[in-house]
Amino acid sequence: MTRSTTSPVPLPVFQRTRRLRQNTALRAFARETNLSAGDFIYPIFVVEGEGIRKEISSMPGQFQLSLDSLAGEVDGLRDLGIPGVLLFGIPSEKDEIGSGAFAADGIVQRAVKLIRDYAPEMLIVTDVCACEYTSHGHCGIIVSGVVDNDQTLPLLARTAVSHAEAGADIVAPSDMMDGRVAIIRQALDDAGFVNTPIMSYAAKYASAYYGPFREAAESTPTFGDRRTHQMDAGNIREAMREIEIDMAEGADAIIVKPALSYLDVLRAARERVDVPVVAYNVSGEYAMIKAAAQLGWIDERRLTLETMLSMKRAGADRIISYHAREVAQWLQDKA
Repeated sequence: MTRSTTSPVPLPVFQRTRRLRQNTALRAFARETNLSAGDFIYPIFVVEGEGIRKEISSMPGQFQLSLDSLAGEVDGLRDLGIPGVLLFGIPSEKDEIGSGAFAADGIVQRAVKLIRDYAPEMLIVTDVCACEYTSHGHCGIIVSGVVDNDQTLPLLARTAVSHAEAGADIVAPSDMMDGRVAIIRQALDDAGFVNTPIMSYAAKYASAYYGPFREAAESTPTFGDRRTHQMDAGNIREAMREIEIDMAEGADAIIVKPALSYLDVLRAARERVDVPVVAYNVSGEYAMIKAAAQLGWIDERRLTLETMLSMKRAGADRIISYHAREVAQWLQDKA
């Protein structure tokens, strides 16, 4: 048999973009977005009592912790290279105005002092809101069945100042009241905390993704919902307006919450402002991955890392995430 000497049909000139995907080293060389443990802030739910490490049923691997458990938690975060925490407090008693939120000996205030003394280098961010502290579960003072914006503002300001007095590095108002950044900035300055930054939940949507958080923070409203102050899911121009307002009022950084279904908002925010932009990878996003992993439907590690990368790729400088510990561990193992 005579071998054909016919030349293959010449191909048109084209770009071989696959050249940089051929092996692990080449893919790492060409990677545009990377994760590190330093990208993350880890949320912690602090409760009254002793010896408490109560798993949150809708958030496997997450716990309500008593103050005496915080040192061990902080040790674990330091070992993993996670630089910061976001504190939420669940008081033993609640009332109509959420007075536990601004009490000098409140649960968050004591948690801040403990972590500040134990780990001076740890970045401590505190959530400023009333929903965990009110008997009705809403974010402020109720008048005629709705949250009264202007009556709520002084309580938020008192809460922020009490957190700064305890030693918080950053206060993060999440209530979505109009004017909260301005009044908190003024209150901090008047109290001598001119250098305490405000990281505003500037674009916070009324989202079904918050469901598991309600259990974790024990903050489910006893009536109604939060749609009169949290944003409608269909709006992005409104988010840009909220961000611009908070910046004008004195915000030093902004949060987009939730993150995964709002990556377009995250990207638009990154293009609009030059301050740190933080993505909040919320409880429902976490719970969905955990549930699918428990059923064996997904590769948890790959999907989690891909999800975190999507937030950084969209423009997040930092990510608040319940996945932070395991992501940091995976990155350590890979190294």
